[in-house]
Amino acid sequence: MFDGLHDIDWASMEHAYGSAEEVPGLLRALRSPDAEERRKALDRFYSAVHHQGSVYPPTAASLPFLFELAVDGATPDRAAVVALMVSIGRESLDRGFEVDGTEIEYYPPMGCGQAVAFLRERADGITELARDADPGVRLAAIPGLGLFLDDADRAAAVLRERLAAERGMAARLRIAAAAATLALRLPVASRQVMDWLTGLAADPDQGPATRLAALVQRARCAPDEIGEDVVPAAVGLLRETARAIPVRRIAPVPESPAVSTDGVAPQIVEAFADLDRHTRVLAPTTALLRTFHEALGARVPERTAVLAEQLSSPDPGSRLDAVRMSGELMRAWRGDHTRLLLLVAGQLTTADAEVAAEAAAVLESCHPIAAPARDALAAHIDAQLVQYGPDVWAAPEAPLRRSHQEAVRALARLGDVRALPCLLTALDSDVDAWRAIQVAGHLPQAADQLVPRLCDHLRRVDLSRQWTEMSACAILSALGALGDAAAVPAVVHTLVAAPGHGQARVTQSALQALRAFGPAAAGALDVIRSLTVASDVHVRRAAVAALWAVGRDRAEMLPLLLGLLDDDFSFGISEAADPLAEMGPSASVALPRLRDHLADDYTWIRVHCAAALWGIGGEAEAPAVVDALLRAMAENPQTANHVVACLDRMGPLAAPALPLLREQLALPRRGGRFQSIGNDEELQRVGRALIARLDPPQEPTDHETLRAGRPV
Repeated sequence: MFDGLHDIDWASMEHAYGSAEEVPGLLRALRSPDAEERRKALDRFYSAVHHQGSVYPPTAASLPFLFELAVDGATPDRAAVVALMVSIGRESLDRGFEVDGTEIEYYPPMGCGQAVAFLRERADGITELARDADPGVRLAAIPGLGLFLDDADRAAAVLRERLAAERGMAARLRIAAAAATLALRLPVASRQVMDWLTGLAADPDQGPATRLAALVQRARCAPDEIGEDVVPAAVGLLRETARAIPVRRIAPVPESPAVSTDGVAPQIVEAFADLDRHTRVLAPTTALLRTFHEALGARVPERTAVLAEQLSSPDPGSRLDAVRMSGELMRAWRGDHTRLLLLVAGQLTTADAEVAAEAAAVLESCHPIAAPARDALAAHIDAQLVQYGPDVWAAPEAPLRRSHQEAVRALARLGDVRALPCLLTALDSDVDAWRAIQVAGHLPQAADQLVPRLCDHLRRVDLSRQWTEMSACAILSALGALGDAAAVPAVVHTLVAAPGHGQARVTQSALQALRAFGPAAAGALDVIRSLTVASDVHVRRAAVAALWAVGRDRAEMLPLLLGLLDDDFSFGISEAADPLAEMGPSASVALPRLRDHLADDYTWIRVHCAAALWGIGGEAEAPAVVDALLRAMAENPQTANHVVACLDRMGPLAAPALPLLREQLALPRRGGRFQSIGNDEELQRVGRALIARLDPPQEPTDHETLRAGRPV
């Protein structure tokens, strides 16, 4: 065991966190009789040597020793070692090779080719691991049959053999998945495997889960061949499978070693908790159904039908996984999601607080389209208040607390004032107040009640502690969104104090808030003006933008904006272009520099400067502006919202954009900035309205009307 381990110069190699000299110790620890030592070694291997799936030279160099551990019956936790080994091989195939098998060149170099070559040479050993007496080892090794066996006939025969031998659902699902992987990796095996899967899906002697797996994996092999009968068949098999799976309560999250969160922003703590929640898979069919949704792709109605069945499962874990998948569908794909939103909202009434909490969280993340769920959210909140009292926001039971808070946040993001009493409770009690602050800006109609409380929280932020930056910025953002000038003194106080504590981001956020107040913040002009010469470029550009929004003094602003146009910092150039556009023809001195920036390599600079050219020069600049905007959107679809907004202002002169606009709106995936729901919905709304203006539907002629059988 471990022959040659110390012949390798591990110290000369690096993993995600530096020198790989620790790798021999990790490998030896995987054979330790101490379970905790093995757990720590495995965790460290995944976090450093196989970080987020990466395959470094020391990762590949570890494989011979991992293989020795895997095939030695005396190794404890062999299944975990096999799973690690297979994961390294899978990621090596995914990351390290083009479709035609040509290895990609990485810098710094990776070990993908070495890892794949080693595992392919050990095809016999992987086959034996898939036949091992330990069911956990077999389960971990089965995917390797599809990944690393290059003899297609042999691999297919072994998979058929294993399906006949395995009785457990998990193993049978993995066998079907491995078969599809084999078909996709080796085209010579494709037809043989697909025919086998087709037969399994139709075989009444197979259990419903096996038939469902075969149906889904057949669809994965050839998504273009998915017929109209596939989804109804899958829904029927899913229903049968759900009846065959025992209903279990959702197990509590395993306790992890206590870690101090002192000095860590609560938003960061929650982000890691949320990541942990989303890495949990609660139902045995979840991975299979994710595969099915990937194969269905843009078929939103069909995917909604599958999710409707998933959401009707008697098993709460299956429903929770389905709620998450519903959110993923709505966030990534365009379409009418009303039915799915109502189905997710229906999960608010479940007795399982974790499912309800996830449903509310999904509705919050989808709030730009979640209006159909408004009343369901309000009813859920009211029911909780009646049952648990006004302090349910701070309920000691974590699932209940999260369920209530997520529902309140979702309702607030919809601009519904029915969320206000709970937000005020949070702000007054200071229990998880940060979660209320994040959504308070969506209720401007309640600014008179929210602003005093937010200002009080802002005054209590200790800017001498760096971790409070996120809290201060969130409060300032909420105050800016509410737009109530009563907040100006508190914002100015923060703006004055932040630079002394090195809080550049807080300074920027305060300037952005004052910018939102506009002329109502005129009392802050001197402070803003002093920051236009700040050493921090981000602060400087934020101050210039705020000075224009608050002061509106063209004579003062023009030299500052022209200076930013000459800045080497791209964001400064973009920040200068927008106020220049608002100045209109009086900023004509900037036209030559703006025209020069249309040739910039950075698409965002071209977009902002093109919009400024239109705002200043008007019709004379239209051809160059349209050309620059269309090239930018074609190169970088993230610019689409800005591009379409400018085209909308140009009216008929934007006619050359019609083909690209139609092309963008015909895409099934969400587009716009960050591909977020809100930006995409705005892109669709403005884009459709612009198309209708540029190319209105033609009224039928008298002849066409008569042919249609309608009176003239």
